[in-house]
Amino acid sequence: MQNKISYGVSTWLWQSPFTTASISLFPKIKAMGFDVVEIPVEDPKLIDGTIVKKALDDNGLTPTVCGVFGPTKDLTSDDVALHKNCFTYVEQCFELGSILEVDFLAGPMYSAVGKARMVTDEQRNNEWELAVSNLYKVCEIAKKFNQYIAIEPLNRFESDLVNTAEDVMCLVDDINHENAKVLLDGFHMTIEEKNIREAINSVGDKLIHVQVSENHRGIPGTGLTPWNDFKMGLEDINYSGAMVIESFTPEIKELAGAVCIWKHLANSQDEFASEGLKFLKQTFNS
Repeated sequence: MQNKISYGVSTWLWQSPFTTASISLFPKIKAMGFDVVEIPVEDPKLIDGTIVKKALDDNGLTPTVCGVFGPTKDLTSDDVALHKNCFTYVEQCFELGSILEVDFLAGPMYSAVGKARMVTDEQRNNEWELAVSNLYKVCEIAKKFNQYIAIEPLNRFESDLVNTAEDVMCLVDDINHENAKVLLDGFHMTIEEKNIREAINSVGDKLIHVQVSENHRGIPGTGLTPWNDFKMGLEDINYSGAMVIESFTPEIKELAGAVCIWKHLANSQDEFASEGLKFLKQTFNS
């Protein structure tokens, strides 16, 4: 590969929510061999960016930041108060991102996660237009902080609006803002895409972030994901960003319930991370 991928892991693999005290995970994450740590921001008030930045520097880790978009932060709602909540929240995330010196905020920020319904074409079109206009505003906020947004398609069970690479590129094209970019997550792709390599190619240089787990949310390399197609797709577009393992611990019941993880996916979460990293390095560095 011409450009080097950096490997990371989401702290969601062990904890939820991320708080300032979660920096206790950083030495372990670095010792495992990761260079990147993904920080999910469930509540910005729980995170002291200055303390987290020092801990990142002390451990030689580069951060990425992803947003969490529940029913109180829905840009496609009829309730404009929820739009305002979302704008306030993303601005707080960008403020944190500035302290942590990241380039983007990632996530499925177009709608509330779990909003999966059978609606009329008219309602779908109305919600699409709301997503477009409101995400343009989010891009304008991002621009103030010299950051991008990395928009993530979700599988059909978690979103009825943006499920595929084609969907997200339509959204990015309609937003028509230089700060609108794309995140692709291999878990969702194994459910929704016909061909992972072609999907990655269709996004091209808009792709600035990648998340992975298996098709069953487990350790990369233990399932049905066509990893060689994934590798070739990233090589085709000379991808040089981070590849972050994102899964969740069944010990945090609220989060596990939200993502339908009903059993342990590894003997331990540490094993999940270390074995996943080993597989990714063997696959994508070869």
